[in-house]
Amino acid sequence: MATASSRDEGLLEAMVAYQRGDTEAFGTLYAVLRGALTGYLRVLARDAAVADDLLQETFLQIHRARHTFQPPRPVRPWVYAIARNVFLMQRRAAYRRGRHETIADETMPDVPVPPEVESLGDRESVRNALAKLPEGRREPLVLHHVVGMSFKEVGAVLGISEGAAKVRAHRALAELREAMGVAGDRV
Repeated sequence: MATASSRDEGLLEAMVAYQRGDTEAFGTLYAVLRGALTGYLRVLARDAAVADDLLQETFLQIHRARHTFQPPRPVRPWVYAIARNVFLMQRRAAYRRGRHETIADETMPDVPVPPEVESLGDRESVRNALAKLPEGRREPLVLHHVVGMSFKEVGAVLGISEGAAKVRAHRALAELREAMGVAGDRV
């Protein structure tokens, strides 16, 4: 099984090759990042079809902004920051168009449950409680516990400090505990 640092090293190599014009390297980036990015965008968008559209737009923006990537910085925070900005642009555009759609609970995407919160309750209850968290808390929790980013990387994606990322994720876990009726700091 590949370690996080070896996966990140492979991403860095692919990104540098892509910056040099190797189009096959883009395929590698897409293959490695697609699954996790789709999950992240589904958590943000709360709609699988919208998330798929956002994924395509994210990779288009990665292509357009590839010259701005600065090796040897890690690739994943840079990519997730682009994905987050694509989501925010879509949300602003939808707001301007006056679209205030609500999503029925049955259309909520299946949000992965972080191992740290599995003990709180069944998967469905945790998924529903996670979906109800404010975006500002849900995002750091998902990026750290589901995607596996360090708090430093989470901070880079969200444009906040590492400490703020930790605080937001901790508060999200506390809110999940409260919503699930679990006491204590066990999780």
